[in-house]
Amino acid sequence: MYYKYFGLVESPFSISVNPRYLFMSPRHRDALAHLLYGVGSGGGFILLTGEVGTGKTTINRALLEQLPGNVDLAIVLNPALSAVELLATVCDELAIDYPKGHHSLKDLTDALHRFLLGNHDKGRKTVLMIDEAQHLDFDVLEQIRLLTNLETDSEKLLQIILIGQPELTEKLGRPELRQLNQRITARYNLEALSLEETNAYIRHRLQIAGLPAGRELFAPGVVRAIHKRAQGIPRQINLLCDRALLGAYGRKLDRVNRRHVAAAAEEVFGASHASVNRSSVPLWLWIFGGVCFGGLLLLFALGFRASPLPLPAPSVADDLGPATSVMPDDLGADAGEGVSTSNGAQAAGWLINENLALEQLWQLNSDAPFPAGVCGGSEIEAEVDGLRCLQGAAQVWDPIIALNRPVVLDMQTPGRFSAATLVVAFEGAVAWVLSGNAVERVRLVDIATAWRGRYRMFWQPPQGWGRPLVEGDVDPVITVVAQLFATLDQQVTPLTEQRFTPALAERVRLFQAQQNLTADGVVGVQTLLKLNDALGIGLAPDVALRRAQWLTEGP
Repeated sequence: MYYKYFGLVESPFSISVNPRYLFMSPRHRDALAHLLYGVGSGGGFILLTGEVGTGKTTINRALLEQLPGNVDLAIVLNPALSAVELLATVCDELAIDYPKGHHSLKDLTDALHRFLLGNHDKGRKTVLMIDEAQHLDFDVLEQIRLLTNLETDSEKLLQIILIGQPELTEKLGRPELRQLNQRITARYNLEALSLEETNAYIRHRLQIAGLPAGRELFAPGVVRAIHKRAQGIPRQINLLCDRALLGAYGRKLDRVNRRHVAAAAEEVFGASHASVNRSSVPLWLWIFGGVCFGGLLLLFALGFRASPLPLPAPSVADDLGPATSVMPDDLGADAGEGVSTSNGAQAAGWLINENLALEQLWQLNSDAPFPAGVCGGSEIEAEVDGLRCLQGAAQVWDPIIALNRPVVLDMQTPGRFSAATLVVAFEGAVAWVLSGNAVERVRLVDIATAWRGRYRMFWQPPQGWGRPLVEGDVDPVITVVAQLFATLDQQVTPLTEQRFTPALAERVRLFQAQQNLTADGVVGVQTLLKLNDALGIGLAPDVALRRAQWLTEGP
């Protein structure tokens, strides 16, 4: 449907549980750690609570995948049962034989006890997980508590995990359930995602769905609107993003805007979410706004007119210092010859033809002949001489500088004609750009006035890489990626071959955290770029500057 229009291979925001889209935020990891600790502590109750859609099912799935092989698990998904029905369900889950027909609580408890003792003798553990536990009646909860009395002289025979909405905590706080509440050995309340986590969550799902590198569907302001309306709840984020993308698709737009989010909120949540409710705004703010508005009206009535004050012209020296021809120290003295400086008034030299900029960018990266049409607009391009074009958009310099590679910026001349600028390297508040017969040092503030927000660059992906890799994938390129990490760690044997194992995912997350990336375990463009940097693969800034000098003056 709409996903193909945006360059995706599948729908990224389905609310069905798909392990490929598993996103573990820091608070999800904390919740999982609490559950794993509780399981390992031996006996008693573990409590996990959270609002609808906060990711409790995600935690359950992650827990099931990490339970040791010596654990037998019984899962109760429908807790609206009597005590007898609940025990019968547990016995059925564990394949325990019990008297059929008119069985009593004693019959079921005895059968369960025999099974637990047998499991203990075999060195196995037994875990009972009850979902939507807020629906359990008081008498059923009391019967569950009695199950924890099944024990040996040294340990409990049954570990019980209760999962439910926040009202489960309130129910367990009732005086009649104080004995059960005192037996809870680990508890965690799963809260909604923060704004930063919401942004990472959306990017993660788009990456897994195959969003082309460098393409942006949700600008930061749109993400803030989604976070506010969805209140950081993953399920609601999915619903809003899905409907908003559908709205953008219906209008043949390249990305989502806030109007699409507002319309999606009205459609998904009802009219009350389409605009800010007046009752949700503090009274003092309404009063303050009214006073300010009245004051403005009074000023206009008195004929007040504000005259803008002249602003001082910015000084080139403020950012650049004296106009010198000094290259970075590690290039050596000879490399600085023929290097000039420039500011916005002399911009004609570094605003050049787009094809020329791309050809020069290619010459910085490769000795092979320039392939016509490369990096010319297609979102996904084949590799040429081991290089692939990466195109993207940004609103600030930080992500461009973090690429640590030469880039071609899409520009426009003062006369509103298309142009380009080849930035060889960044250095603080300035950039080294290729201009005619020199490498010029230009202020970023001057470049920004003509930059249209898009960039292009070449990078070297692992051979055979074509899409983000996630845990569970099977692909020959995973062998290459695992070997890169083995080289980084100075290990002879890589962690895996062809299959993306949990061990490799954990190594990727550790590397991402060290590089200040989102630690989601997904091997995408940003992770590979940082891995290339760590291994010295690709065009380092000092080498790029030397090659740029060679291009302008010859060998």
